[in-house]
Amino acid sequence: MAGMTINTPPQLEDATFAGGCFWCIETVFNRVRGVVSAESGYSNGHVITPSYEDVCTGNTGHAEVVRVTYDPTQVSFEDLLDVLFTVHDPTTLNRQGNDVGTQYRSGIYTHNAAQDQAARAYIAALQAQGAYDGAPIVTEIMPVANYHPAEAYHQRYFEHNPEAGYCAFVVAPKVAKFKKAFAQIDTSAA
Repeated sequence: MAGMTINTPPQLEDATFAGGCFWCIETVFNRVRGVVSAESGYSNGHVITPSYEDVCTGNTGHAEVVRVTYDPTQVSFEDLLDVLFTVHDPTTLNRQGNDVGTQYRSGIYTHNAAQDQAARAYIAALQAQGAYDGAPIVTEIMPVANYHPAEAYHQRYFEHNPEAGYCAFVVAPKVAKFKKAFAQIDTSAA
């Protein structure tokens, strides 16, 4: 046994983001080098096990989110924030494009104090730079609460339905924007 090297797997971390319809941001995060998985779900509402239909009413308090499990030795939390703030508009309250309602809000649902601090510093820096033409960033930052995975048919929806109207006209342009801005961490470019 002497001289044997034991390879320990990396300690994975979770991050939970809301940026409008979860199909869009789940598709993008599944292409990020260092992301092990991106799962569509619902978070920060008051119903214990919400359904898509429940969340769509706007009455459960949930946001459509993506739970990102990632290897921090390959991609940082700040890198993930870069992706999030590139592929969605954090200045529109409860809206992304034609998707309107509290379930489409912009949010960062933190898993620890370090994520909370990093998210607040990131947004403060964007505001100080006058990003988004100086419009106020309305992204909420709260501890993750009451997360529930979305139904199976929502997982990797774009990959299974690329020709569907919403995918072709809403998701695909966000993927293209990601590919252009993040070629260095886009696993589909490899």
